[in-house]
Amino acid sequence: MNSLINRLYYLVKPLLPRCVQISLRRIVIRKKRVKYSDVWPISEASKSPPAGWNGWPEGKKFALVLTHDVETAKGHEKTEKLMRLEMELGFRSSFNFVPERYPVSPVLRSRLIQNGFEVGVHGLKHDGKLYRSEKIFRERARKINQYLKDWQAVGFRSPSMQHNLEWIGQLNIEYDASTFDTDPFEPQSDGVGTIFPFWVDGTDDRKGYVELPYTLVQDFTLFILMQQKDIEIWQDKLDWIAENGGMALLNGHPDYMNFDGSKPGLEEYPAEYYREFLRYVKECYAGQYWSALPREAAQFFMNEVQKVIYKPTVKS
Repeated sequence: MNSLINRLYYLVKPLLPRCVQISLRRIVIRKKRVKYSDVWPISEASKSPPAGWNGWPEGKKFALVLTHDVETAKGHEKTEKLMRLEMELGFRSSFNFVPERYPVSPVLRSRLIQNGFEVGVHGLKHDGKLYRSEKIFRERARKINQYLKDWQAVGFRSPSMQHNLEWIGQLNIEYDASTFDTDPFEPQSDGVGTIFPFWVDGTDDRKGYVELPYTLVQDFTLFILMQQKDIEIWQDKLDWIAENGGMALLNGHPDYMNFDGSKPGLEEYPAEYYREFLRYVKECYAGQYWSALPREAAQFFMNEVQKVIYKPTVKS
């Protein structure tokens, strides 16, 4: 049923003005937020560490992984501003670009890498059709693999957090980041039920990969759809993840950040909210967190846990 609803949504989406799309989603989220208050933003069932887990590097209390999906040309234009914001505070992150939705600048990708950031691939076209059939996925996977190779990238995230973990195994990646611990507001809302990375076995001759679920609510959901005016939900969830030794993985979007201090538009929020979150991490958890790029978190998990891990039940 969810698959059918998703297909219908993407079919009519181009016909609806953006303001109508957002208004409808806000109505749905208000209802869902009450209905799922027992499992969002925190699901107690997701705090158990995987089998064989011995903790994060250097005995750190928890891991912090910052990622960004650049969904539009507008987001592409804002990427350097977000990069500089993080550098000022001593953080590094990954930026996932959509290869065939807007021109992706080789100069920008190079500048990110030179400054210690990571570049990943975010789908292919961001048109909602990637998982329409296995045939379509296979055709697009060949192109995605070429972009992964050309960009020397090892990570992938699907648009709109759609996922089929078996099909994703066709990509030449070390990690995927298309899932979440709990998020009933996503179109495909089957959470993986863990705040830790986990291993996805390969099929045929493929080696498998590490799955990195996001564990902090996305900025678009929090500030655009829910219209929150502070970072309290981020803070509370981070505190809970730290207490349970998990991975605080955040997915933000430069597309929706307002950097110039002007009145935010319909799909914008003040970038100061994100800056405030990073300051909160630094001030409240100094010396207690392992700040890692997603590829570093995936490599650590592969090496330390040796693939003998908890595998959550996920619908394909």
